[in-house]
Amino acid sequence: MGFSTDAIHAGQKPDPVTGAVITPIYQTSTYAQDELGKHKGFEYGRTHNLTRQSLETNIAALEKGKYGIAFSSGLAATHALMSLVKAGDHIIVSNNVYGGTYRLFELIMKDYGLEYSWVDTSAIVNIEKAIQKNTKLVYLETPTNPMLNLTDLSGASEICRRHGLISIVDNTFMSPYFQNPLLLGIDIVLHSSTKYLNGHSDVIGGIIITNNENIHERIRYIQNAVGAVPSPFDCWLVLRSTKTLAVRMERHNKNAIELADFFANSKIAEKVYYPGLKTHPQHELAKKQMRGFGGMISADFGNIEKAKKLLKNVNIFTLGESLGGVESLISHPASMTHASVPKEERERMGLTDSLVRFSVGIEDIEDLIADIENALK
Repeated sequence: MGFSTDAIHAGQKPDPVTGAVITPIYQTSTYAQDELGKHKGFEYGRTHNLTRQSLETNIAALEKGKYGIAFSSGLAATHALMSLVKAGDHIIVSNNVYGGTYRLFELIMKDYGLEYSWVDTSAIVNIEKAIQKNTKLVYLETPTNPMLNLTDLSGASEICRRHGLISIVDNTFMSPYFQNPLLLGIDIVLHSSTKYLNGHSDVIGGIIITNNENIHERIRYIQNAVGAVPSPFDCWLVLRSTKTLAVRMERHNKNAIELADFFANSKIAEKVYYPGLKTHPQHELAKKQMRGFGGMISADFGNIEKAKKLLKNVNIFTLGESLGGVESLISHPASMTHASVPKEERERMGLTDSLVRFSVGIEDIEDLIADIENALK
């Protein structure tokens, strides 16, 4: 089936009792059992929920995977992935990941005996150089947040296979509409479903997708044992949203391309980071492994005062955390999403105090450009 057909139908069948076209919200904590040891496949709400199961099937289909495992947040999903390793194991991580991922790994999981190497994976040779005897996982984010660096997924997956390592990709920025890491040899895909999958800024959630049965069994066990599961209503909201994922991503992409061109041509910003620009150092890789360039742009305005002026005076863009909603958001990564990353580390990767991140929504692009121009005036 095509992407939009799967988005609307995968994992969703009319309710057998009423014929309802939309998957019901199974708002229940437990299920009636026919007799001791005999039930209908559902025992307890943390373990089984049909609304959640429908969402997991739906997203797995969009990512070309066999198994989806949903969690209460993207970070809960990321934390669950750490159950694949144990104390003393080593993990290679893209050096410019979401600040919450950095905080979880560096400031929490290290206390449990895990070792992390933060590597510029935009050059995949750095992955191979960082491999140690105790390396078990390679955790990639591409494009990265917020510098929009890319990693060659085919090349990275080949390195991981050769060394017997599990490869993981956070695909939140691209969504399955624009990028499918599993098709490029990656073992596990992760999403913050809070972002583009949901797209309406009203849900917190996360999901893991894989084709590997052993990985699926382990993560499914952790989902139940730890219990960081999304509510049936939140699952229903994301299911509502994936039906329009294709049309939303097309508009996000179109608007972001036009806004990035505006930044590049107007010289309002000193530097513009967007894979859709021919000036992006990995533009050709973006065209090779992605079907679009996404809705995220970062721009460096040269000094903090100009950045503050923009952040304060926009009217259509909303100053706030998060991304991927239909409404345009603007943020200051150094003090918001990446405040946990030491300043010297931020500046080493180009994440300066004058950098502003744009989550380009689906409003009229003329209004978004005018909003930025007026804010700086």
